[in-house]
Amino acid sequence: MTATTTFATPSRTEARPAPLARGYRFELVKLLSQWRIRVLLLACWIAPAVFVAVVSRQSALPADTVFGRWMHATGWAGSLVVLAFSCTWALPLLTALVAGDVFAAEDRLGTWRHLLVAVRSPSRIFAAKALASLTVLLLLAAGLAASGISGGLLAVGNHPLVGLDGHSLSPASAAGTVLLAWACVLAPMLAFAGVGLLGSVALGRSPMGLLMPALLAFVLQLAQMLPLPVSVRLALPSQAFLAWRGLFTGPAQTGPLLIGLVVSLAWAVAATALAYRLFLRRDFTDLAYDGSGRRILVAGVVPLAGLVALTVGVLAATTPAAGTGIVRTKLQDSLATAYAHLYRLQTAELHRPDVTEAQLRATASCDKGGDRVADEGPGNDWRCVVTWHLPGATAVGTAIYQLDVTADGRYVADGDGPKEVNGYFQVRTPTGDAPNPLWQLDGNVDLLANSPEG
Repeated sequence: MTATTTFATPSRTEARPAPLARGYRFELVKLLSQWRIRVLLLACWIAPAVFVAVVSRQSALPADTVFGRWMHATGWAGSLVVLAFSCTWALPLLTALVAGDVFAAEDRLGTWRHLLVAVRSPSRIFAAKALASLTVLLLLAAGLAASGISGGLLAVGNHPLVGLDGHSLSPASAAGTVLLAWACVLAPMLAFAGVGLLGSVALGRSPMGLLMPALLAFVLQLAQMLPLPVSVRLALPSQAFLAWRGLFTGPAQTGPLLIGLVVSLAWAVAATALAYRLFLRRDFTDLAYDGSGRRILVAGVVPLAGLVALTVGVLAATTPAAGTGIVRTKLQDSLATAYAHLYRLQTAELHRPDVTEAQLRATASCDKGGDRVADEGPGNDWRCVVTWHLPGATAVGTAIYQLDVTADGRYVADGDGPKEVNGYFQVRTPTGDAPNPLWQLDGNVDLLANSPEG
């Protein structure tokens, strides 16, 4: 008789990856526990309110900043000054400090092996870190918006806001438009955050990964100052940081803004996808990993440059504007419209009989640099003469303006006489001196609008 012995095969239990929600909470707590992030949160929720409240009560206002000259008149202007500063400096730097360091911190601390053992899924680690950094960035942006708005409203009050074409927005309309403008700049912020994730993954503990969004912002700011073709300008991910100004004209200049939002979101998706691809291919057993400049060039810079080239081609084929998008007819129409709106505001200050824009029939004639210079493109050598008519009067009124037009379409018109109309920064009213709305005025040209000269 033969005995048969059967050995049971032990069951193999496969370890499951940790839930994404648990990893997200862990990464969020790690970020919020850093003193640097806490200082940034505190500054974003307090500093704008203090700045707006203090500056709004000063005699000298930041007139070189869009809406800066209206900070005495309404609390909504202060929030827009904060928004303009945030788009130029604050938001790109915040994305660098948060998204640009979220992966590099693990390299400096040497904790990748521990994190991989705990989570057991590189893809979930990437998702948790990206979502946690996005949450912190949204908290920072919300703090900037809420602080700037509250500081302005408490210091100045909830009054109508003068738009970039001179028309007046009611407090309710101003509130909705300001909130929409803050929401629109989240798209380019996401684009810079994606670049920060890409730099943090590709360059490891190198400080260059932290500087990638800030460096990109600096390069794009220099590019935006150049007289680029409209198709190239709109293809840059920073366009939406400027295009929100078009919300404050009537009708709103939505074309450049919508294109800027789409381009920014495309950059955010592309940069994040490139970062994810590099992260999954990384060798985490190398404890001395310091990143690779060649890797960021091949896997990051070249694909994003290709995205810009593709976007330029699509926009060149589909948009109506050519050249820089700044031509004489656009400036004339914009200046005449703004002047008519602001003339009515001055009329109300002086307690004169009200007139309508149709009755004024305001027109403008502009010239750039004399007969030998083409009347197109940015520059501070634009000179315009505005004419208007008053009901019942045979004489035609004229006013002279010197215009400084920037490459992004914004201009500042400086009054050059006559003195009683636009030659002095104050007007004498029955109740005392008041700011002269026709002395200096801001405007914004729609770069995509059709023009006979475009």
